Amino acid sequence: MNFIKTEIDGVIIVEPRVFNDERGYFFESYNQQEFAKNGIDCNFVQDNQSKSSFGVIRGLHCQTGEFCQAKLVRVLQGKVLDVAVDVRHNSKTFGKHVAVELSSDNQRQLFIPRGFLHGFSVLSDTAIFAYKVDNFYNKASEWGMRFDAHEFNIDWKVPKDKVITSEKDRIEHSLKDVPLFN
Repeated sequence: MNFIKTEIDGVIIVEPRVFNDERGYFFESYNQQEFAKNGIDCNFVQDNQSKSSFGVIRGLHCQTGEFCQAKLVRVLQGKVLDVAVDVRHNSKTFGKHVAVELSSDNQRQLFIPRGFLHGFSVLSDTAIFAYKVDNFYNKASEWGMRFDAHEFNIDWKVPKDKVITSEKDRIEHSLKDVPLFN
Protein backbone atom coordinates (compact mmCIF):
# COMPACT_ATOMS: atom_id res chain seq x y z
CA MET A 1 0.00 0.00 0.00
CA ASN A 2 1.03 3.56 -0.65
CA PHE A 3 0.30 6.05 2.18
CA ILE A 4 0.16 9.66 0.95
CA LYS A 5 0.23 12.50 3.47
CA THR A 6 -2.02 15.45 2.66
CA GLU A 7 -1.52 19.13 3.46
CA ILE A 8 -3.40 18.58 6.75
CA ASP A 9 -1.54 16.63 9.43
CA GLY A 10 -3.10 13.23 10.09
CA VAL A 11 -5.28 13.03 6.97
CA ILE A 12 -3.79 10.28 4.79
CA ILE A 13 -4.72 8.93 1.35
CA VAL A 14 -4.26 5.16 1.13
CA GLU A 15 -3.66 3.61 -2.29
CA PRO A 16 -3.75 -0.17 -2.37
CA ARG A 17 -1.67 -2.30 -4.70
CA VAL A 18 -4.26 -3.76 -7.04
CA PHE A 19 -3.56 -7.10 -8.72
CA ASN A 20 -5.56 -7.45 -11.95
CA ASP A 21 -5.92 -10.51 -14.14
CA GLU A 22 -8.52 -12.11 -16.41
CA ARG A 23 -10.67 -12.99 -13.36
CA GLY A 24 -10.90 -9.42 -12.10
CA TYR A 25 -8.82 -7.89 -9.31
CA PHE A 26 -7.60 -8.43 -5.77
CA PHE A 27 -6.24 -5.98 -3.23
CA GLU A 28 -5.69 -5.70 0.48
CA SER A 29 -7.90 -2.87 1.76
CA TYR A 30 -6.76 -3.00 5.37
CA ASN A 31 -3.75 -4.41 7.17
CA GLN A 32 -3.38 -3.33 10.80
CA GLN A 33 0.43 -3.73 10.79
CA GLU A 34 0.90 -1.69 7.58
CA PHE A 35 -1.46 1.02 8.76
CA ALA A 36 0.24 1.30 12.18
CA LYS A 37 3.66 1.45 10.52
CA ASN A 38 2.37 4.43 8.51
CA GLY A 39 0.90 6.39 11.40
CA ILE A 40 -2.66 5.01 11.48
CA ASP A 41 -2.96 3.09 14.72
CA CYS A 42 -6.68 2.66 15.36
CA ASN A 43 -8.82 -0.05 16.79
CA PHE A 44 -11.74 0.02 14.36
CA VAL A 45 -14.93 -1.14 16.07
CA GLN A 46 -17.75 -0.51 13.57
CA ASP A 47 -18.23 -0.64 9.80
CA ASN A 48 -20.87 1.50 8.08
CA GLN A 49 -22.17 1.60 4.51
CA SER A 50 -24.46 3.91 2.55
CA LYS A 51 -25.88 4.09 -0.96
CA SER A 52 -26.63 7.47 -2.52
CA SER A 53 -27.51 8.94 -5.91
CA PHE A 54 -25.93 11.73 -7.94
CA GLY A 55 -26.01 15.10 -6.21
CA VAL A 56 -26.36 13.77 -2.69
CA ILE A 57 -24.14 15.55 -0.19
CA ARG A 58 -23.78 13.85 3.18
CA GLY A 59 -22.13 15.96 5.85
CA LEU A 60 -20.46 17.82 7.30
CA HIS A 61 -20.60 15.95 10.62
CA CYS A 62 -18.60 14.35 13.38
CA GLN A 63 -18.92 12.81 16.82
CA THR A 64 -17.75 14.84 19.83
CA GLY A 65 -16.42 14.24 23.33
CA GLU A 66 -15.82 10.67 24.39
CA PHE A 67 -17.56 9.45 21.21
CA CYS A 68 -15.14 11.17 18.81
CA GLN A 69 -14.33 8.98 15.79
CA ALA A 70 -11.46 8.43 13.40
CA LYS A 71 -12.64 7.09 10.02
CA LEU A 72 -11.23 5.07 7.14
CA VAL A 73 -13.50 5.69 4.14
CA ARG A 74 -13.74 4.23 0.65
CA VAL A 75 -16.10 3.78 -2.30
CA LEU A 76 -17.23 0.29 -3.30
CA GLN A 77 -19.19 1.44 -6.35
CA GLY A 78 -19.25 4.79 -8.13
CA LYS A 79 -17.41 8.03 -7.40
CA VAL A 80 -17.51 10.65 -4.64
CA LEU A 81 -15.69 13.77 -3.59
CA ASP A 82 -14.71 13.10 0.01
CA VAL A 83 -14.05 16.07 2.31
CA ALA A 84 -12.39 16.30 5.73
CA VAL A 85 -12.41 19.65 7.59
CA ASP A 86 -9.97 20.21 10.45
CA VAL A 87 -11.85 21.44 13.53
CA ARG A 88 -9.16 20.63 16.10
CA HIS A 89 -8.94 23.81 18.16
CA ASN A 90 -5.13 23.79 18.55
CA SER A 91 -4.36 22.83 14.96
CA LYS A 92 -2.46 25.19 12.66
CA THR A 93 -4.86 24.07 9.89
CA PHE A 94 -8.07 24.72 11.91
CA GLY A 95 -10.91 25.38 9.44
CA LYS A 96 -8.97 24.07 6.41
CA HIS A 97 -10.17 21.12 4.38
CA VAL A 98 -8.90 18.32 2.18
CA ALA A 99 -11.01 17.10 -0.77
CA VAL A 100 -10.14 13.81 -2.46
CA GLU A 101 -11.91 11.92 -5.23
CA LEU A 102 -12.56 8.34 -4.16
CA SER A 103 -13.96 5.82 -6.62
CA SER A 104 -14.35 2.15 -7.33
CA ASP A 105 -11.89 2.72 -10.19
CA ASN A 106 -9.04 4.31 -8.22
CA GLN A 107 -9.72 2.21 -5.06
CA ARG A 108 -8.30 5.02 -2.91
CA GLN A 109 -9.21 5.31 0.74
CA LEU A 110 -9.00 8.32 3.04
CA PHE A 111 -8.04 8.17 6.70
CA ILE A 112 -9.60 10.96 8.75
CA PRO A 113 -8.40 11.31 12.35
CA ARG A 114 -10.52 12.40 15.30
CA GLY A 115 -11.36 16.10 15.35
CA PHE A 116 -12.55 16.47 11.76
CA LEU A 117 -15.87 17.20 10.15
CA HIS A 118 -16.53 14.74 7.33
CA GLY A 119 -18.74 14.69 4.29
CA PHE A 120 -18.94 13.59 0.67
CA SER A 121 -20.78 14.40 -2.53
CA VAL A 122 -21.83 11.77 -5.07
CA LEU A 123 -20.40 12.42 -8.55
CA SER A 124 -21.65 9.25 -10.29
CA ASP A 125 -25.21 8.00 -10.91
CA THR A 126 -25.02 6.12 -7.61
CA ALA A 127 -22.29 5.39 -5.08
CA ILE A 128 -21.87 2.81 -2.38
CA PHE A 129 -19.72 4.27 0.38
CA ALA A 130 -18.13 2.26 3.21
CA TYR A 131 -16.19 3.29 6.26
CA LYS A 132 -14.63 1.99 9.42
CA VAL A 133 -14.75 3.97 12.67
CA ASP A 134 -12.77 3.60 15.88
CA ASN A 135 -15.64 4.45 18.24
CA PHE A 136 -19.31 3.57 18.44
CA TYR A 137 -21.97 5.98 17.17
CA ASN A 138 -23.79 8.05 19.79
CA LYS A 139 -26.64 10.25 18.55
CA ALA A 140 -26.32 12.74 21.43
CA SER A 141 -22.66 13.34 20.49
CA GLU A 142 -23.35 14.12 16.83
CA TRP A 143 -22.35 17.63 15.66
CA GLY A 144 -22.13 19.28 12.27
CA MET A 145 -22.06 22.30 10.02
CA ARG A 146 -23.71 23.09 6.71
CA PHE A 147 -22.05 21.48 3.70
CA ASP A 148 -22.00 24.93 2.09
CA ALA A 149 -20.76 26.88 5.12
CA HIS A 150 -19.09 30.07 3.90
CA GLU A 151 -16.07 29.48 6.18
CA PHE A 152 -14.94 26.53 4.05
CA ASN A 153 -15.76 27.53 0.46
CA ILE A 154 -15.85 23.86 -0.61
CA ASP A 155 -16.47 23.06 -4.27
CA TRP A 156 -18.55 19.90 -3.99
CA LYS A 157 -18.49 19.48 -7.81
CA VAL A 158 -22.31 19.23 -7.92
CA PRO A 159 -24.46 21.96 -9.53
CA LYS A 160 -26.44 23.82 -6.83
CA ASP A 161 -29.77 22.89 -8.46
CA LYS A 162 -28.85 19.17 -8.28
CA VAL A 163 -27.85 19.07 -4.58
CA ILE A 164 -29.81 16.62 -2.43
CA THR A 165 -29.22 16.81 1.30
CA SER A 166 -30.97 16.12 4.58
CA GLU A 167 -32.34 18.52 7.16
CA LYS A 168 -29.49 17.46 9.46
CA ASP A 169 -26.97 18.70 6.88
CA ARG A 170 -28.46 22.21 6.87
CA ILE A 171 -27.51 22.97 10.48
CA GLU A 172 -26.52 26.62 10.98
CA HIS A 173 -23.38 26.26 13.14
CA SER A 174 -20.13 28.14 12.55
CA LEU A 175 -16.48 27.53 13.39
CA LYS A 176 -16.86 29.54 16.60
CA ASP A 177 -19.36 26.87 17.79
CA VAL A 178 -17.02 23.88 17.34
CA PRO A 179 -17.05 21.71 20.48
CA LEU A 180 -13.91 20.32 22.06
CA PHE A 181 -12.73 16.88 21.00
CA ASN A 182 -10.96 14.19 23.03
